[in-house]
Amino acid sequence: MDNTALIAVEGLTKTYPGANGARVKAVSEVSFAIAPGEVLGVVGESGCGKSTLGRALLRLIEPDGGAIRFDGKDLMTLSKSGMKAARRDLQIVFQDPFGSLNPRHTVGGIIGEPLVVHGIGTSDSRRARVAELLGLVGLPEDAGKRFPHEFSGGQRQRIAIARALALEPKLIVADEAVSALDVSIQSQIINLIADLRRRLGLSILFISHDLSVIRHVSDRIAVMYLGRIVEIGPAEAIMESPRHPYTQALLSAIPRPGEGRARQRTVLKGELPDPANPPTGCAFHTRCPMAMPVCSADRPALVRREGGVADVACHLYEAA
Repeated sequence: MDNTALIAVEGLTKTYPGANGARVKAVSEVSFAIAPGEVLGVVGESGCGKSTLGRALLRLIEPDGGAIRFDGKDLMTLSKSGMKAARRDLQIVFQDPFGSLNPRHTVGGIIGEPLVVHGIGTSDSRRARVAELLGLVGLPEDAGKRFPHEFSGGQRQRIAIARALALEPKLIVADEAVSALDVSIQSQIINLIADLRRRLGLSILFISHDLSVIRHVSDRIAVMYLGRIVEIGPAEAIMESPRHPYTQALLSAIPRPGEGRARQRTVLKGELPDPANPPTGCAFHTRCPMAMPVCSADRPALVRREGGVADVACHLYEAA
């Protein structure tokens, strides 16, 4: 496990009960690390396990196995009170900015609640901190006296971000934090997150199904398919020269100005396989346009492949 990382995950697994006693593997043996101040983007189709990974990372849902080491602490061994203390440094921004905000509380109460829960400061200092956070996310101070329903979707997500920042965390999980917003508002929130990352030195696990969003905020990108990471590496390498056929298919779906109809798109056939009964070997082989006989028999390891700078789980390449 990487001792220089802010958070290092090894073999993280989460399953759910399925039909007829089967176990559905939402996340299966996932390993990665995030350095201080780094943004790791996680991308994949709906149902691939991205959100489950983010929640399991923070133990909002309990993993079935694996190790999570954060800032020198083994999160998997912490008690309930120990995790409460650790969560001062671990926060999450959810997809739905309205559903994640209590409609009965004022915005000031929502943003200040983490300070109250953790017993930080006096009433006056908490009010000052709330005002500071509102300014940090681009909202006026008097917004604290209003209720969530009085704001637009983008403004509500700014409120959610302010709440996540209240305790000065070291790591934020942004779980589809812009996918529920209009495209024009998405860019504003993405720019806000990027600016806060630079100003505050945040580490971020940025989860999205949209590679065109991921590319703007991430230092590295991890591509998930059916509960596993199939490719992970520097954002530039993933975006410009992807090696896994699944990553290539995702990238081919991104519109690019000037390319018109001449650009060839890889259209994947079929739906995601049943996670309760995944295919043998490489789980992607049932949809892969370049599948070989070995793909259905042996699951490829996620390793650095010859001539590449990213780790990829694919039999098309020899291990370095």
